[in-house]
Amino acid sequence: MEKLRVGLAQISPSLGDLQRNISLHLDMIEQAKKQEVQLLCFPELSLTGYVLRDIVPDVAMPAAEGSPSMAELLSASQDMDLLFGFVEEDRRHRYYIAAAYLSQGQILHVHRKVYLPTYGMFEEGRYLASGDRFRAFDTRFGRVGVLICEDFWHMSSTYALWLDGADLLLLTSASPGRGLSPEAALGSSRSVELINQTYATFLTNFVLHCNRVGFEDGLNFWGGSTIFGPDGKLVAQAPYFEETLLVATLDLGALRRVRIQLPLLRDERPGLLFKELTRMVTSDEC
Repeated sequence: MEKLRVGLAQISPSLGDLQRNISLHLDMIEQAKKQEVQLLCFPELSLTGYVLRDIVPDVAMPAAEGSPSMAELLSASQDMDLLFGFVEEDRRHRYYIAAAYLSQGQILHVHRKVYLPTYGMFEEGRYLASGDRFRAFDTRFGRVGVLICEDFWHMSSTYALWLDGADLLLLTSASPGRGLSPEAALGSSRSVELINQTYATFLTNFVLHCNRVGFEDGLNFWGGSTIFGPDGKLVAQAPYFEETLLVATLDLGALRRVRIQLPLLRDERPGLLFKELTRMVTSDEC
């Protein structure tokens, strides 16, 4: 497959209202069908809203194909692959910020957010458990890696997925606006855009970032979802602060062309890094 039609559903979910948010997802899926989207991504916690606090157990669900809340989305994934955000409850009643990748009626992969910000305005660690792995996985469009918000502020996360074979990075977030940059844009938006472009450039990967919009508990989510190509160039960007469906066609052949010109993946030395990390974590230097 040389071309991939992707969509980023930059939505404003309703806090704690699962059924309303499922309907919002289905509406976006219908819009995406009309534009022949093959892979549609939603933001972090797209089924629940972000500032959940004590209602976390009320909106949580198992990551299982028999879960009633997933039934309609699993059915919709017969027509296009879907990535959406939810609160996962495991069998021992721990709760995780999670993202599920659905394809042809099946759950292909679930990523649990590893890095939970619990500083400043953020308090995720008070209510939620941390994931413990970064794994790429195979799809009909190639090998994919998923990260959630704070995860991609840590370089090791994207690096691990790159080494695990991911050529398409799907990043989801519920990023609130804060600070101003010298260009009079939001400081937080500028930082995220630079991070995404940097990963695309140095990993020679496609990087798709879907951020939410709307207001919750005084927080303003800025949107501005982006798609970067493996050459680090911007493919498409959604507007700030508006619900929208951003659609673009990716030329997957660009991966080969860029990596011929810039063979960073070929020349990477993970064994050397492993040796040095082992030295650091087993000594007093780290």
